[in-house]
Parts: sequence; C-alpha cells; structure tokens
Amino acid sequence: MRSRILLVEDEESLRLFVGDSLRSEGYCVDYASDGIEALEKALHSPVDLIVLDVMLPGKDGFDVCQALRSEGFSTPILMLTARSRTEDAVRGLKIGADDYVTKPFEMKELMARVAALLRRARTNSSEASVFEFGRLCVDLRGTEVRRDGEILNLSAREFQLLRYLIEHRGETLSREVLLREVWGYKSDMHTRTVDMRMANLRQQIEDDPKHPRYIVTVQGLGYKFKLGEGDA
Repeated sequence: MRSRILLVEDEESLRLFVGDSLRSEGYCVDYASDGIEALEKALHSPVDLIVLDVMLPGKDGFDVCQALRSEGFSTPILMLTARSRTEDAVRGLKIGADDYVTKPFEMKELMARVAALLRRARTNSSEASVFEFGRLCVDLRGTEVRRDGEILNLSAREFQLLRYLIEHRGETLSREVLLREVWGYKSDMHTRTVDMRMANLRQQIEDDPKHPRYIVTVQGLGYKFKLGEGDA
C-alpha cells in the first residue's frame, strides 16, 4: 500500500511543486492550505505522514502540531521552517514534531527525510506489536486479545477492526474509511455493518459498553480509538 502524505502549505506554487515531487516518488498526496483545513483532514482521514509548514493562516503549524499530539495523534510530522528562524525548529520538536527542513530546501533532502520518517514509523509499528491498556492486552502480531489474562473470542473481522483502530489511534475514522480499509468495500451501502461490529467489539473490550472509554463515537463523523493518561 502506498504511503499517504498530507502536505500543508499555503504557498500554492510550492505546494504544487512539492506535491508533484512526492507523487513522482510513488506517494499518495493530499493537500491543505491552512491550519484549520489541516486539522480537519489529519483527524478525519488516515495519513502516514504530515509535511507541515509553520507559517499558515487560520492556525499556524505549531498550533496544528500541538492540537494533533494532544488528541493522541502519533503520525510523524515533518515541519517546514524559514532558515532565518531556526528557533522555530527547536520549538517544533519540543511540541511533538519528528523532524524539520528549513526553507529554501533541496528537494532531495526533503525526499530523504520523508522516506526516513516513513521507514522509522513502519519499524516502530512492527516492533510495538503488543499494546496494553486498562484490563486488556492486544498482541497484534499474535492476533490475540486478552482481558484480565483470559483470551477473548473475537472474530477475525473484529480483530482486524480493533487492530486498525489501534494503529490509527487518535484519528477520527469515518465508516466509509473503515469499510474500505478493513472490509475492502468500495461502496458506502453497508455502513450499518461497521456499527454492528463496533457494538460487538465494545461488548468484548469495554467495561461499560454503553459509555465506552476506548472506542468512542464522534457524532456525525465516525469512530475514534482513544487512550487516556493512565493507559499505555
């Protein structure tokens, strides 16, 4: 599957140039031209990397980065900063950015940093194959879920759904996205299927399925997997 990149840049010519370069490397690219649009797309559409300019209308890159991290959004963020303001890079790293490139930049450098961040994210994802939260232990590699040490009897589809939620924790996932990514459906005619599977999954993993702690409904948008401060 091709990596999905959200490019956030308000300067149209640079946005198009960088976007074309990323696509030529085989990436799927989506765009945002201001901070508010960036937050909306990052939280509601699965992405593997965000290339985020600091100077943006609406909300600047720092506000966007901080808001995403406060939501538990773990996707790598590469910030673009002006060369004359290197303190921006330090500030960005402190609030959760993974790397930065200063403007003007060589396209080869940007491509190399993008590839490195995506490679690191894939490595971290494969290494962190066991997630423990609350009374649950989820072994993504071993396809096993335990609650208080007892194995839960999840169906294959329910496990795939839980795995996708965990891997995209902090993101709001629409029913259409879940149907496409978990079920492989191209149509939105069966969105009730997602709701039924979510209800079954909540019955298995939530202490109080009617007031879920982990799999929360985002009204009118979809679902989000959240971990609290006391969780892993």
